Parts: sequence; C-alpha cells; structure tokens
Amino acid sequence: MRISILLFAVLTLANCASAPSGDAEALAEHQKINDPGEPTNRFIFKFNQGLDAVIIKPVTSFYRIFPEVLRTGVHNFLNNLKTPVVLINDILQGEAERAGDTVMRFLINTTVGVAGFRDQAADWGFEPHEEDFGQTLATWGVGEGPYIMLPLFGPSNPRDAIGKFVDFFLDPINWWAENSDNDWVPLTRTIIGGIDTRDQLWDVLDDLEKSSIDFYAAIRSLYRQRRNDDISNGTGSKDNETPNFSGDLELADPDDQPSNKSSGKDAGPKK
Repeated sequence: MRISILLFAVLTLANCASAPSGDAEALAEHQKINDPGEPTNRFIFKFNQGLDAVIIKPVTSFYRIFPEVLRTGVHNFLNNLKTPVVLINDILQGEAERAGDTVMRFLINTTVGVAGFRDQAADWGFEPHEEDFGQTLATWGVGEGPYIMLPLFGPSNPRDAIGKFVDFFLDPINWWAENSDNDWVPLTRTIIGGIDTRDQLWDVLDDLEKSSIDFYAAIRSLYRQRRNDDISNGTGSKDNETPNFSGDLELADPDDQPSNKSSGKDAGPKK
C-alpha cells in the first residue's frame, strides 16, 4: 500500500504541468486553476471514465430498472447510516443547531422512517444536510490545496482526501465491523453507496458530458462549485451562486472559495 502511494506521488510530481513563463495572464490563469498535476489527473480521469463505461455505468443501469421509490429508499437508508459522522462534524464545527437537527433526523428516520428508508424527518421540517471532515478542516482555516483526481473516487483535493480518511475512522459502523470480524460490511456499503451516487448523478453527468467542450475541466469546476456550496451551508460565496448537482450547471470561478460557514436553518437546503 505504501509503495502504491509513493508511486502515485512520484508519477504526479513527474507529470506536473509546468507554469507558463513570460506570459503574466497565462501564469495568473494557471495559478487560478490550481491543477499542477493536470497531466496525471487527466490520465486518472480517463481511467475512471473507462472503469465507469465498462463496470459502474452498466451495473447502475441495471440498478435503475428497479422502481424509483425503491432506489430512493436505499438512498435514504445510506444517508441515515452516515448520520453519526455528520453529527460529529457538526459538533467539531460548533454548529449546535444543525447538530440538534441531525440528532432529531436520526431518531425520527430510524424509528418512524423504518430504519431510514423513508426520510420522515424532512417531511416534519428537519431538512438533510451534508457534513464531513473535509468541510470541518475548511472551517478551521485549512486550505484546499491543489486539485487532484483520485482513482475510482474521482475529483478531490488534499484537504478532502484527508477528510475521507478521517471520516472512515470516525464512523461507528466501521468500528463495529473491525471489532466483530465483519470486514465485508464497509466494503458492501461502499459498493452500494457508489452505485447509489452514480444513480443520483446519472442525468447530470450525461448532460454535462454532452454540453462540455472539455469534460475534465467541467468536472473540476463543478466539483469545486459543489464543495464551496457544502462548506458555506448552501449559501454560496459573495461572488458566486453555487448550484446543487441536480440544478444549474453554470461553472464556478475555481478561486472563489468561502472562508467560513454560515449556521442555522436559514442557510438553505443541502443535498
């Protein structure tokens, strides 16, 4: 595993896009994009596209045969399983009101919502929201760093990659699986979660690929746009109105990043 990480780091450094010299405007644009490993990132992006075309999209296409109400139930169930991690990050960010909403959502959906298959809490006014350790690091003032494309996991940055790693160990389900010799549980959950995510993004990715001159650049911009939206609790930043994946696909300014979070229910719904 360590060898694989070292190899990836070496390949990334070896294939870094060199900054343009002698052209101030081009240099400013290069720094704005903040994608120094673009050649390697594009190679990984092509690999992910191939994996999607051969395995992920066909499997998801079969999954989409099932009724939408069933797929929505699975999506709700998976979101309910993530509630403890959301709660921990709510607390770490000092979001007391949102932490209270998270507790209520878990109690309502686990009971009245039948183990979370129905989002009864949303019907009762407790709207869902996303929190992860990548967002927590952002509220603590940690910069996102350069854009990176991860094999299989897709677009990210060092801050969010570390966040994913920490969230894995914060998840009590993973603690239980590790201590009870049920290692198949996190793997199964990851596979089903990946299929669910691909299902949720089915139309968005298809439309974006058809309408984009450069699909890689569009994904890069949309990823940053969505993360800015998550970090700002749905309010966007002062210079850019960020969309949800199911909405407007206008591309964002990559340098336009919110510096801290807004709190409270009026911040707007989040997917």
